[in-house]
Amino acid sequence: MTIAAIFPNRLSLILVLLPLIFTTIFRSANATCQLSFEQNNKLYNYSLTAPIRNFPHGILSEDGFYKVAVNGTVLWFQLCDAMIFNHDPPTCIDCRDCGGNSRCGMGCSALVANIIGGYPVCTTLGYSSSTFFELIDKKDPLKGITAKMSYRGPKLNCSLAVSIVCDTNGVQGPRTLELVGTCAYATEIHHPSGCAVIISSHGQGMGWFGTMMIIILCLFGIYLLGGAAYRYFSLGIRGIDIIPNLEFWASLPHTLQSMFLSLVRRFRGPSHGHRSTYSPVNF
Repeated sequence: MTIAAIFPNRLSLILVLLPLIFTTIFRSANATCQLSFEQNNKLYNYSLTAPIRNFPHGILSEDGFYKVAVNGTVLWFQLCDAMIFNHDPPTCIDCRDCGGNSRCGMGCSALVANIIGGYPVCTTLGYSSSTFFELIDKKDPLKGITAKMSYRGPKLNCSLAVSIVCDTNGVQGPRTLELVGTCAYATEIHHPSGCAVIISSHGQGMGWFGTMMIIILCLFGIYLLGGAAYRYFSLGIRGIDIIPNLEFWASLPHTLQSMFLSLVRRFRGPSHGHRSTYSPVNF
C-alpha cells in the first residue's frame, strides 16, 4: 500500500506531518540547552537560551564568545552555540578541529591556547552538540547548573565544565580557570539564565484530570483547525462557514441553557405558581 493510497489528497498528508515536523524542530532547537529536575514535588526547569529581561539571547554572549586568561593560558567558549568572532579572534598554530587557521575558533564551542615553545598552540575542548547539563548542587537546585562539553581528539580526550551560577543581579564573566585533568578545564560564570523556573510547586502537579483536560483541548483544537482547513481548501468554503458543524456550535449555548433549566426544575420540583394538569374544580 502506497502513501498516495493512504492519503488521497495532499492536504490530509500535510495535516498529519505538520505536528511531527514542528515537534522535531522544537526539540532539536531546545533540547541541548534545557534541564529539568524534580525534587520535593517541585519541578525546576532551566532553559539557557530562553530570553529574559535584559538578556534577549539568554546565556549566549552577545560578543559571540566568553574569554578567560590565566597564567598564559587563554580559553574561549560559547554556550549552546558555536563561537563567532567579530573582534579579538584567536591566533593559533594548530586550529584544524575548530575552523582552521583562517576561521580559528568558529568551528567549535570551546578552544584553549597554551604557550608551547613560545607559540600559542590551540586545542579544541568541545562542541555544542556534545554538551550536557547537571546541577551544581543536587541538594540546592537553585544554585545553578554546570555545562559540560567534550572532544575526543587523536591524542587527547579534552573537556570543559562551565558552572553557571544563578545571579539575578546581572552577569559576571569567567575570572578563574582550573586544569582538573590532563586536558580537562573548569571555569565559572554568574548569569540570570542559571536560575531555575519552578513550574509546579504545589501538590503533585496537574494530576490525571489536568492531563486529561489538556489532551481534550488539544484534540478539540486539531479538530477545529483540520476541519476548517479541509473546508477552506477542498470545499472552497469562505467566511465563518469554514468552522465545521457551525450549526451545532451556534445552538450549543441554547441547548446547554435548556438542559440546565430542566435539571433545576427536576430537583426543585414545581414552582410556587405552577398549576397542575388536573386541578380541583368546585361546582
